[in-house]
Amino acid sequence: MVFSSESFLFLFLPVFLAAYYLTPAKLKSYTILAGSYVFYAWWRVDFLGLLFLTTAFAYVVGQQVSKHRGTKAGRVWLGIGVAGCLGVLGVFKYLNFFIDSFAALMGTDAAGLGVHWHLILPIGISFYVFQALSYLIDVHRGDATADASFIDFAAFIALFPQLIAGPILRYKDLEDQFREREHSVEMFCDGLARFLIGLGKKVILADAVAPLADVVFGGGEVGMALAWAGALAYMLQLYFDFSGYSDMAIGLGRMMGFRFLENFRFPYISRSITEFWRRWHISLSNWLRDYLYISLGGNRKGPGRTYFNLMAVMVLGGLWHGANWTFVLWGFWHGGLLAAERYTGWHKRAADSWISLPLTLFFVLIGWVMFRATTVSEGFEVYAGMFGANGLTGDPALWMEVTRESVALALIAAVVVFLEPHIQVYFTKPAKDAPVSHDGTVIVESYAAQGTLMQTVSVVAVLAIGVLTVLKLAEQSFSPFLYFQF
Repeated sequence: MVFSSESFLFLFLPVFLAAYYLTPAKLKSYTILAGSYVFYAWWRVDFLGLLFLTTAFAYVVGQQVSKHRGTKAGRVWLGIGVAGCLGVLGVFKYLNFFIDSFAALMGTDAAGLGVHWHLILPIGISFYVFQALSYLIDVHRGDATADASFIDFAAFIALFPQLIAGPILRYKDLEDQFREREHSVEMFCDGLARFLIGLGKKVILADAVAPLADVVFGGGEVGMALAWAGALAYMLQLYFDFSGYSDMAIGLGRMMGFRFLENFRFPYISRSITEFWRRWHISLSNWLRDYLYISLGGNRKGPGRTYFNLMAVMVLGGLWHGANWTFVLWGFWHGGLLAAERYTGWHKRAADSWISLPLTLFFVLIGWVMFRATTVSEGFEVYAGMFGANGLTGDPALWMEVTRESVALALIAAVVVFLEPHIQVYFTKPAKDAPVSHDGTVIVESYAAQGTLMQTVSVVAVLAIGVLTVLKLAEQSFSPFLYFQF
């Protein structure tokens, strides 16, 4: 089940919200857990068992880590927990990749090695395993307590708004909210508005520009003009698809009384790759920083080790996105750029240079090409087209597949990216009581417009987006979110 579907919008969500608000406060976690398991089982019932077993394993090990914290036994239990979680992720996400890579190295394929099966990737596994890992590590560090009931912990792991594609939540940021949280009409309406905005990003913009990107990455001799247009279209598609999902997750959370971390802060206005990773998929960036980069030594062991740590973290971050060499190369690309900025000090000077914004967008775009490609060779074919190997126009037949709608919506999407930061300034303001995470990050901002006129305009705009989105959904085919594959 996806958020941008009639079954979710007109069946699951109304039924769940009715049940949730009719449930007494002390039992709401039971409703969350039941609803989240139904949501997940809608895809495949059998993999619901894996989600439950991972949750139970992390909960039991977390109890032992807490009981023996600060001792050798506690570290052993933490090792068992980390190994178990990574083992689940390794088997289901990377075993096929390692078998195929080894077979290719031997000049054959998996069947040639006698392997005649192929594991299915459980949807959302990267997100719920990382949440389980952060819980265990935080309990070991003393940043989170292990005194929650199993139902509360299971509801946290399975919380359906973010279960499939994030943001990556941390128990230490939500444990107090599971004990007590606010429910109000204002908060519900604020969450509904955020959800509709995210739904509009996905359906009206991301899905509309996708055909232009698909033409370019579908094979064939792509000319320079079309290659750049398609790469830019994917750059916009990925942002509106994923940030739209994050908006919907945050909005759904607010409708249930939760305040989640922001996951995007206008990443395409970044003036360095360092800044880009502070604005893009913030929950993953913070996770990699707090649990991997710092654990490797961060910048505390000299420049050489710092550059290595940056590279290692980004390569592993690339592999987290998928078991494919394209993601490894994408990780090397960003790791190398981060190391180069740290070496030259560019990340500190970039704000004062006019070229920093277009240069950053160029580097990000080059990386997205390999991120989107299904194979490394396909990625380099698109690069070849972008830099003139196939001439300006390339294969004329490819131009016949480009629709006017996708081009027009791509231009509109580009304008929205430019205007989005300014729109928020005029139509929204941060809530005075907005809670913050452990590191000072604002968890959620109020989207209540300033002034009566702005409130009226914002309400009309959100309702218009909602109506237009529903009409668009009625005429288009099923379109899953891009991050479901990760």
